[in-house]
Amino acid sequence: MKSTGISEKKKKALTNIAWAISGKIVSLTSVLVVGIIVARYLGKEQYGIMNYVVSYVAIFQVFADFGLDFIQIREESKAPALRDKIIGTTFTLKLFFAAITLVAIFVTAALFESDMRIRFYIMMYAFSVVLNTTWVSRNHFTSIVWNEYVVKTEISRTLIGVAIKVAFVLLHLPLVWFIVSLLIDSLLLAVGYTTSYIRKIDSVRKWHFDRGLARFMLRQSFPLLLSGAAIIVYNRIDQMMIANMIDQSHLGVYSVAVRFAELLVFVPTIISQTISPMLVEAREHSVENYERLSSVFMNVTLWVCVILALATSFFSYFIVRFTFGLMYIEAASVLSILAFKVIGDALSQTSGQMMIIEGIQKYASIRNVIGCVTCVLLNLVFIRQYGIHGAAYVAIITIFVSGTLANFIIPSYRHIFTKQMKAIGIGWTDIIHIKSLLR
Repeated sequence: MKSTGISEKKKKALTNIAWAISGKIVSLTSVLVVGIIVARYLGKEQYGIMNYVVSYVAIFQVFADFGLDFIQIREESKAPALRDKIIGTTFTLKLFFAAITLVAIFVTAALFESDMRIRFYIMMYAFSVVLNTTWVSRNHFTSIVWNEYVVKTEISRTLIGVAIKVAFVLLHLPLVWFIVSLLIDSLLLAVGYTTSYIRKIDSVRKWHFDRGLARFMLRQSFPLLLSGAAIIVYNRIDQMMIANMIDQSHLGVYSVAVRFAELLVFVPTIISQTISPMLVEAREHSVENYERLSSVFMNVTLWVCVILALATSFFSYFIVRFTFGLMYIEAASVLSILAFKVIGDALSQTSGQMMIIEGIQKYASIRNVIGCVTCVLLNLVFIRQYGIHGAAYVAIITIFVSGTLANFIIPSYRHIFTKQMKAIGIGWTDIIHIKSLLR
């Protein structure tokens, strides 16, 4: 008799999704609560400055990562026996690029940031790029679909970080201490990921660098670097432009809407990261099965995000009013627009994962450069004409241009564009029959 039950491998994936979602809910809830407290305490201008500093460093972070995270996860999924060589090579490369990135941040801040105080904040927070190299441990847990220890680390970091920030508020400390708290967050994650790896996997001393593998990974990751750079620019440049074209107070208001919009993005991110190893394995055994699973993967992710976007937009006033308060109420109308960005994120992330799995990511940089150029050019017009609401409209346009329309323009990605169109048109049926993903 044919079994209709869920396989152990699929049960493992579902367990990890549950862990990831539970951990993210705890983390996001805690971060949101403390974010509200900090935003109310600092006020719009200083809250805007803090987000400006984070955005500035985030734009450089992509160069420290060099697109290596996705390649590490893919290669470990394909060849688990080469774990120590893959992780060791990735870590060495990331450490090298982090050092270069740190110097670049210092130089650009010194040359282009006129405000001495903000320049100091940027240089201080820049050290997080070095701490973030330890994400290679996290990537390993992702590659073996074992999220439990990643989640435990992130929850611990979140709770300790929340306690520190609340303490700073109660002590009435100035903005600089909240920048320090962000750096502490990165330190806690670095220690947590590394400790979890040592306790549950093996010693990091077994990691070793392989020059041949390094050359291969750099060739594979370079298109993802360009792609990642373009993505981070069009995800962060709006905040940089608002600060420079309007002021820090408006950035503070816009950042509140962005914070809620970012909460939504965890849904396609978690689904993509958890399901990807299953898709890699499925493709190696059966292309036909992979095609079916990848379509269901895109359909479910997209329509879950459609539901989230509609709900968030409808309740945007109440969400902002009863969290950040009347001081930030202007963010409600921005959020009602920006919530729909998660739909584009769903299409972009799922298609991006397919490109990596199918080994055709070398053209991904083209679509993201298209999005980056679209974002900058439109923001120059829309922010001047419509202020922070204009930036919200541009964010939605950009993600659809780069994540969907560009797939039609690039011949190698047209089969993915076809899947996206089907997902938009009839993908909702897989929400009803979600178990098809598990067969």
